[in-house]
Order: sequence, then structure tokens, then C-alpha cells
Amino acid sequence: MELSVWLGFFAASWAISLSPGAGAIAAMSAGLNHGFQRGYFMTIGLILGILTQIVVVGAGLGALIAASEQAFAVVKWAGVAYLVYLGIQQWRSPARPLVAEQAEAKQVSRRDLVLRGWAINAVNPKGTVFLLAVVPQFLNLHHSLTQQYTVIGATLAFTDAVVMAGYTLLAARVLRALRSESHLKAMNRIFGSLFVGAGALLATFKKAAD
Repeated sequence: MELSVWLGFFAASWAISLSPGAGAIAAMSAGLNHGFQRGYFMTIGLILGILTQIVVVGAGLGALIAASEQAFAVVKWAGVAYLVYLGIQQWRSPARPLVAEQAEAKQVSRRDLVLRGWAINAVNPKGTVFLLAVVPQFLNLHHSLTQQYTVIGATLAFTDAVVMAGYTLLAARVLRALRSESHLKAMNRIFGSLFVGAGALLATFKKAAD
């Protein structure tokens, strides 16, 4: 992968990592309930989920979907519906305290946090559509795809590791202070709106030109 192409993908990686989604919510939830050190294990799982998707796409399933307009549309609109659904659920969530009881928080092991994070991103439509709709634009079919997917995977893992660390730390150090019902309700509606906004953005994705 040429440096100029990689720099373009590097910028796109920051955009996808920073955009609101299930991964960001999971990272903040882990930070709220378990603190930064333990909560960061959720991010390890999220990164493993991304790498799982890259392996699946690189193995050919992604190329098969990308080659079919109908299959691509199904994946894309399923992702849009999923994000909008999460937004509505978040908006309607009751204004209950965000911090779990300490006894309950301790019951979740680091292994469980990793597995939860992996499950969230391994089947996250936002990640799937990103890989199918955006990544092919940075691939050179005349060079080794394995090498290019390796660079792509490492780049996504790096940006997600940094961004999710920020989300986890924010939740662990700042959002834990929120207690009043009005603050909690406002945060639920902010996250709900961000989910819907992410779904609207996803709806604008188009299949890469052949």
C-alpha cells in the first residue's frame, strides 16, 4: 500500500473510530461500571471483533456481497435500521444511575469483557458496511491483498485502541459524576441522537465502483 493511499485510509480510520456506535457505547459503559483499567478489556474485545470482520471480508465473503447490488443494499440498510433502533432505545431509556453496584461490577471478569466487546464488533453492521463500502477504495488489486488487509487491520486496531481508551477514560473519570435525573435523561437523548445520526450517515454509503 502506497504511503499516500495509507494516509487517506488512516484519516478514514479515525473518522470511523470516533463516530458514535455500539463500540463507543460499550467502551463508555465499561468505563462507567468498572473503571479504566478493567473497563479497557472491553476495547481489546472490540479490536478483536474488528479483526474478525477483516478476516471474513478478506476471505471473500465481503467481495461476494460487494459484487451484488442487492446483497450490499441488504447489509447497508440492516446497519441503518440497527443504528436507528439503538438510537430510539437509548432515547427512551429511563434516567437511572449509570454506575452499577460495586458488587455487581466485580462479577464481570476481564475475559467476559473481552468476549462482550468481540461479540459487539464481530457482528456490528457499521463495521461490516465500512469494510465493504470504504476499504475497497483503498485496495490495489494488482498487489498482495493479504499484505494490504494486514496493514488495514493494524491501522484500524491502532485507531480504535486510542479512541476507545479516550471513551473509556471519559466515562470512568467524568460521566461517573452524573447523578441527577435531568443530566442522565439529557445524556440518554444525546447518545440516542448520535446513534440516529450515525444511521443517517450510513445510509449515504455507496457501493464502491467496479
